[in-house]
Amino acid sequence: MIVMISTTVSRLLGFVRIAVVGAIFGASGEADVLNLVFNIPNNLRKLLAEGALSSAFIPVLSSCAADPRKEESGKSVFRSLLGFQLVILIPLLSVSVLFSRPIVNTILDFSDPAMQDLAVRLFRPLMQYVLFISIAAVLMGTLHAHSHFLVPSLAPLLFSVSVISSILFLHRTMGIFSMVTGVLIGGVLQIVVQIPSVRRLGYSISPGFDFRSSEFRTIVRRWLPVVSTSAVFTVNQQIALYFASGLADGSGSAMTNALTFWQLPFGIFSASVTTVLFPRMSREAAANDLEGFGKTVSGGITSLVLLLVPSGIGLLFLGHGIVSVALQRGAFLAVHTDLTARVLGAYGIGLFSVGAFTFLQRAYYSLGDYRTPLVTAACTVIVDVVFSLFLKDTYLGVTGLAWANTIAFTVGLVVFAVTLRARTRLIFTTKNLVRSGIAAIVGSGAGAFVVLGGSYVLTIFGMGTWWQSERFPVRAAILTVFVSASLFGVVFVYRLFGYTVRGIMQRNKS
Repeated sequence: MIVMISTTVSRLLGFVRIAVVGAIFGASGEADVLNLVFNIPNNLRKLLAEGALSSAFIPVLSSCAADPRKEESGKSVFRSLLGFQLVILIPLLSVSVLFSRPIVNTILDFSDPAMQDLAVRLFRPLMQYVLFISIAAVLMGTLHAHSHFLVPSLAPLLFSVSVISSILFLHRTMGIFSMVTGVLIGGVLQIVVQIPSVRRLGYSISPGFDFRSSEFRTIVRRWLPVVSTSAVFTVNQQIALYFASGLADGSGSAMTNALTFWQLPFGIFSASVTTVLFPRMSREAAANDLEGFGKTVSGGITSLVLLLVPSGIGLLFLGHGIVSVALQRGAFLAVHTDLTARVLGAYGIGLFSVGAFTFLQRAYYSLGDYRTPLVTAACTVIVDVVFSLFLKDTYLGVTGLAWANTIAFTVGLVVFAVTLRARTRLIFTTKNLVRSGIAAIVGSGAGAFVVLGGSYVLTIFGMGTWWQSERFPVRAAILTVFVSASLFGVVFVYRLFGYTVRGIMQRNKS
């Protein structure tokens, strides 16, 4: 409950942050540069901090914490992890400062030299955030290994509050660099707030540089294959940002803002199913129980179909209203809403593909197969880049980059599914999976029909573009009605097919 509530609050603060950025700086020009540059350290964070590395060291620290005989080994590994972060990051960040211009010129391509110069000036300080968040991630993972969740759950909230406050109170004097100040202060706060709890557990926060222990080598062995696959997608995301920076003003902000909305259903539904079923798949694979493994995978895909398909369709048909209500104020205009919503709709169509792809990636890890996910990831990136190169120069513009991502992950999902089915034989053969697909399509269609019908009625009364209204209460009221009515349509169809949300999640628990 602590993690769930904190995650919900963190997501809401994330929306507040992008709303504040949009209201004060708009969704083009300087805001474009800020959004695209901030994504660079944010992508590195997934490789060097909260993503791949955390998944590798938390099981080891948990094992040490559970065995009194390994208590000192756990403390030594903790210090080694801090030292490992410094050994990797200090040279990396030094290079990013000394060679900031050629690096930025390689990964971003603004047509305006002034914007490219601003990107360089933002890049130098924002990259330092990687060091802070990496150390904070080690502290957070250590507390999680000891079943301490409150303090590490509050740490990200401090980051969001710091960024929002800095922009609100400093933007008049510091301009776009007010967010940089908030990011760096927020990064430090995430470390400071966790140190007392870590020290109370008996850990020393001084870094160690002994990398010879068996526990540390185990962490590195687990980290390297996962980070290799993650690195492929990080490069892919950076390529998309590079393409976006070379398109019309507002493209970068539209992409980053759309992804923030897209992450909400993805984070809630996909992450919950994957988190619950990954340990079970690992146990079944270790016991060579391929029948049980196949049923678990099929059940997970069934849940993702029922949860992510209507969510993606909802982002497509309600995107303008969602973006309008959340962001359209101040310097964030209706034209920015329109572009962001179109990008969001294209990403929404691929919501299930990305969620199922991520889930099947964990299935391969459960089988001890790291090569197939790496090769499939590389192929997915190639498809993405090829379609991006073609679509970005069409009338679609930045929306074409979102469609390229959707197409690529759909292709990757098909490759994963076919390959995995050949190995287990039992996956994707159950009637329930077909039934859930039909239910998701019909339910999503019912929800979409409600929205289209309501939009037609509003058009008759001259309110077809209601999301452009300057009156926020009007936009919020219409969106609320549309969301409630379409959700009712989906739930009604699901009940006809015998599905309930509780039943869907209960299937993953049992």
